[in-house]
Amino acid sequence: MKAAEIRELSLDQINDNLVRYKKEQLNLRFQKTSAQLDNTSRVREVRRIIAKLKTIYSEKSKLEEKK
Repeated sequence: MKAAEIRELSLDQINDNLVRYKKEQLNLRFQKTSAQLDNTSRVREVRRIIAKLKTIYSEKSKLEEKK
């Protein structure tokens, strides 16, 4: 998920995506500990997507506070 795509979303949609990716991250952790994880690079991708979502969420929420 690119930052430009995230910026087009509303705060509620960003929050929904954040919850979804956190669940995926948890599932990936379980797969990793049980040695069932095939695509190890997905852990890194999900972590970065979560960081983007959090950053853009905070930017948008600060802009809405100023209004």
